[in-house]
Amino acid sequence: MHVRKLPLIIGFPLVLGACATAIPSAYTDPKAGFANVASQITPALGKRTVFAETQAENEAVKREVRAMVQGKTISADTAVQVALLNNKGLQASYANVGLSAAEAWQQSTPENPIVSIGVLGIGAPELGAYRAIEGLIRANLLDATTRKQRRAIADASFRQAQLTAVNDTLTLANQTRQAWVNAVSAFEVVGYLKRAKATSDAGSELARKLGETGALNKAAQAREQAFNAELAGQLAKARLDATTAKEELTRLMGLWGADVNYYVPDALPGLPRSVGGVANVEAKALRNRVDLRVAKLGLEAQAKAFGLTDQTRIVSDLEIVAGAELEREAEGSDIEKEITPQVELEFAIPIYDSGKARMRKAELSYLQAANVLAERAVNVRSEARGAERAYHASYKIARHYRDVLVPLRKTVENEALLSYNGMITNTFELLTDVREKLGAELEAADAKRAFFMAQADLTAAIYGGGAGSGGGGSEDATLAAGGGAGH
Repeated sequence: MHVRKLPLIIGFPLVLGACATAIPSAYTDPKAGFANVASQITPALGKRTVFAETQAENEAVKREVRAMVQGKTISADTAVQVALLNNKGLQASYANVGLSAAEAWQQSTPENPIVSIGVLGIGAPELGAYRAIEGLIRANLLDATTRKQRRAIADASFRQAQLTAVNDTLTLANQTRQAWVNAVSAFEVVGYLKRAKATSDAGSELARKLGETGALNKAAQAREQAFNAELAGQLAKARLDATTAKEELTRLMGLWGADVNYYVPDALPGLPRSVGGVANVEAKALRNRVDLRVAKLGLEAQAKAFGLTDQTRIVSDLEIVAGAELEREAEGSDIEKEITPQVELEFAIPIYDSGKARMRKAELSYLQAANVLAERAVNVRSEARGAERAYHASYKIARHYRDVLVPLRKTVENEALLSYNGMITNTFELLTDVREKLGAELEAADAKRAFFMAQADLTAAIYGGGAGSGGGGSEDATLAAGGGAGH
């Protein structure tokens, strides 16, 4: 009778452990979760991204990137595409999605049963080799009964990791676009200052010659030479700023070695003819912001974790142990064998830890996640409103410089040149007017840079990826390469 009961007793823990072993393929796929990430990136940015795991995949990316940048003048769109393909920090973010999938896979897998075998009475003289053999198999009942909840928590974390990767991609795209704007704008400033320096050199040389003839006093000479020296310093600083800005772009694109031999345009593209408003910008941001969706999933995960904590508040560890003992006894010249089945139930008695502290921690974690989500929603609304206002205001300012101030300075310069040709205006007055016009052009260039930065910020405020969340590409026409051969 003992023998007939034995398979049932030993098999009971195995049956418990085998429950719910179906594992979704979404967790076991080699690039788990990445297809979902990529499907959200392409519509938002119009660019593609890759998750390169093998040496062959990395080599293919390297060849593609090299063909896009080496020896070429790149546009903002090209810079963003290279960053999405080649930035190693982004690859690490994609790997984190795989780690999250592996954790969900692990939580979906039953805990392995523990088998123990013991031999008692080794070397007993009347029994031969041993007196008894004891075999036990141990299974965690709590693991079997809470696996569904733990997998739900892991699944929420998996989905959250995917959205975080999307947000990281948008952030990188926005940072790269703005780095391109900064680099091109910096080289544009260098161009203006070089022209201003040429004008100043002419004025300084004229002042020196007039000083030699006695037609210009030392104070006037020093004034022209001091301005020329200041301009030389400004030009040197502008060149350093341009080099630094381009290096930041290079870093975001993940380039090194021979691949850094690329160029950016000499100037930003012109302003668009007009910019349209964004209808219901707050609602659009609330609907599309990826970081807000990440916070929502964080709240969902905390809610599931709270339920699991509540379920295991009293019983935090519950195990069933089943097995049998084969015992031998000597009866004269015969050896009697007896099999004795056994079943044990192990659990912790909640004498000291009643689970109240863990419940309190779970409650506060849920409350924390809820407040983070509420704050994120308020901030998203504010960021969207502020970005839209900055976008339109920066466009008006840039147009004001382009359409009003710079033309006025050109008119002053042209009239001064006519007066100079008519012997009415002296040379230094003409040079002053030329310098003031170049100063207006520098201000106009900075206003244009501010507009393109605000354009990128608006898209980031709607889709994610800005300073407060993550970034995106331009909502209007994307920046194309400006004029000139580039640097």
